[in-house]
Amino acid sequence: MKKNKLVSIILILCLLVTMLAGCGRSSTTATDNSSGTAKVTESAKTGSEATATETSSVSLDGLPESVSAGTIAASPDFYSNTDLSKDYTVNMYLIGDTPKAWDEVLLKVNEYLKPYNTQLAVTFMSWSDYQTMYSLVLAGGEDVDLIFTAPWCYMYNEAAKGSFYELKDDFITNYMPLTRKYQADESWSETNIAGKTVAVPSNVATPMGKIVAVRQDLMEKYGMSELKTWDDYKKFMLTIAEKETPGSGIYALAAATDNNELWDVYRQQSDTFLALDSSYLDMMYQYNGGIPAKEDIKLAYEYDSFRNFAKDMKEMADAGCWSRSALTNTVTDDDAFGNLQGASIAWNASVFTYMEQAEKTAGVKCMAYDLTTDHLVGAEAYSNNDMAIAAGSKNPERAAMILDMMKFDTYLNRLLILGVEGEHYSIDAKGQYTELDKATDFAASAISASWAIKNGNLTEAGVPEREKAITDSWQDRVVMNPTITFVFDDTKVKSNVAAVTAVLTDYVPSLELGLVDDVDASLNEMLQKCKDSGLQEIYDEFYKQYDAWLATR
Repeated sequence: MKKNKLVSIILILCLLVTMLAGCGRSSTTATDNSSGTAKVTESAKTGSEATATETSSVSLDGLPESVSAGTIAASPDFYSNTDLSKDYTVNMYLIGDTPKAWDEVLLKVNEYLKPYNTQLAVTFMSWSDYQTMYSLVLAGGEDVDLIFTAPWCYMYNEAAKGSFYELKDDFITNYMPLTRKYQADESWSETNIAGKTVAVPSNVATPMGKIVAVRQDLMEKYGMSELKTWDDYKKFMLTIAEKETPGSGIYALAAATDNNELWDVYRQQSDTFLALDSSYLDMMYQYNGGIPAKEDIKLAYEYDSFRNFAKDMKEMADAGCWSRSALTNTVTDDDAFGNLQGASIAWNASVFTYMEQAEKTAGVKCMAYDLTTDHLVGAEAYSNNDMAIAAGSKNPERAAMILDMMKFDTYLNRLLILGVEGEHYSIDAKGQYTELDKATDFAASAISASWAIKNGNLTEAGVPEREKAITDSWQDRVVMNPTITFVFDDTKVKSNVAAVTAVLTDYVPSLELGLVDDVDASLNEMLQKCKDSGLQEIYDEFYKQYDAWLATR
């Protein structure tokens, strides 16, 4: 499934999108950002034993009102509450492979931190090792101050163990003044677990609209100019299958393993969100402007919209829009599109990467289309990439200062995301960056920290107009999933979840690819097997937990 391939595409897109901010818990009274002042409490400055005594303030006058509005420079004066008299090394753990130029960049980071009597040491947990290393690092065997986390990276499990330092409102105000000023208020709720804020979330809700990309040269070859609706796309697909595939061998969509992303495009027409997204066990609801009632949430495949989608998929499969062996294809539809083996793909803004790949061949033209321009656009959760202070940190205040600076001090932020200016990137008068020849030596987009510290002030120069046209059009339609902070704990129904997931894994890919004899019969059979495997028990536990969560909203 493409949802399992998301990490690899983030590596491609990461330098194109902005991320990071967060602030806004029900228990939080945020500083008035228009004042340019963050209140800071004078303390005894004895590390984790510091206690507030009297209130003072650090002036942030002169700094821009938003992080994207100009250059921000931190100062030791901002951290007058933190004892900087003794040298301290902040140990940070990240996920990813060490960039070639990392030592050079880290040297410049530590030169910059000299006035703060602080150094930064970083340990990388590689993509192949982090699943086994992560919990062990936090279990107490290592000195760790800062660590990347996310819902997909053990945040909920480790929070339940107490592995993260609680970020109380006073702590943020006292020791993270730039975060207090610039973090998006609404983002904090996404890292608030069981009433405790356990991490600093990303700072921008990145639109994640679902679109299709097509071979525009083939569109024009068969008398079509643009796609506006799902029916337009369906007509294009059937046309390619009838007129192009027999001669050239190009499939309308070179599908592989399932058609999950095309399903996402389809369901976008009915303004739906997922309250649970878990290996085909998707609990879905239609968005009507607020938090849904529990009765409105049910297995995605119980909705008529999925039944209708599956019937369209069967029509396309029977017409030859993709291979009959699509279930076992090992080449992704994206790669196949880029290699000119497919005439369309469906996904988010990732499609532009593959469009550019296809267009390297003379005569090939591609275009992307949003088929749901009058419907909402979902957004990547703020909490998809976070930084936490470890509960075992020997100096959480110093760790907080470093995190504050990494996120919002312009020089440090650019250094850790883009590398060395003039060597790995250049910045123009508009503050837009361009990668230089040595950019690959500092592939920060492959490092988790670069996702978590993006703050909204980095945009790439020269983004193609066709891409901007679509992504800009999403801005006014972005809606955050109101159930994003609900986390389902399946501990009490683990066996039922495993059994139902097994059924869904057997049926859903075939239904999404239309590779069934009878859609209604197959779908009904699947749903009955889900019920026999304990779907109602899952519902009962899901709704019980949802009621408890709803009571906290």
